[in-house]
Amino acid sequence: MNFLTDWGFSTHSWKGERGEYWVLAQVAIVLGFVALPAYRPPSLNLSAPVLYGLWFVAAALGLLALVLLAKGLVDLGHSLTPLPYPREDGQLVRSGVYGFVRHPLYGGLIVAAFSWALYKVSLSHLIGTILVFVFFNAKASREERWLLQKYPDYADYQQQVKRLIPWLY
Repeated sequence: MNFLTDWGFSTHSWKGERGEYWVLAQVAIVLGFVALPAYRPPSLNLSAPVLYGLWFVAAALGLLALVLLAKGLVDLGHSLTPLPYPREDGQLVRSGVYGFVRHPLYGGLIVAAFSWALYKVSLSHLIGTILVFVFFNAKASREERWLLQKYPDYADYQQQVKRLIPWLY
């Protein structure tokens, strides 16, 4: 369990001072999305070319999500923690995928959720994706307040790089 202490968890950490409850909420949001049943409105009849087009877009977005997640994990390296509070021994990473998006792990999960909603052509998953976006945007906002306190040049980084979705937001 040494990795938990490396990430900033401790027996005293469950006071919420480092964002521990954000991690619990994140687990609940992701598991809730996975368990969500697909709902396609009965009146929505898609032709085969439209359906195949949606599946193609979903596959492309799924690939983008995998790249964001994998590169985000690799590029963050030793600074990785599930907590929104930065590691004491962490460094501000601005290279690799972090040169395109400040929170590629959160963005990757959002893009993956949207990809799944398109693949399933599911209204319930589209609504779930909006909730996933709202949650990770709020978590990123909290995290960025701590990052601004720890890294003096974070404000410049915020001005140069999008928050969650490369080139968009």
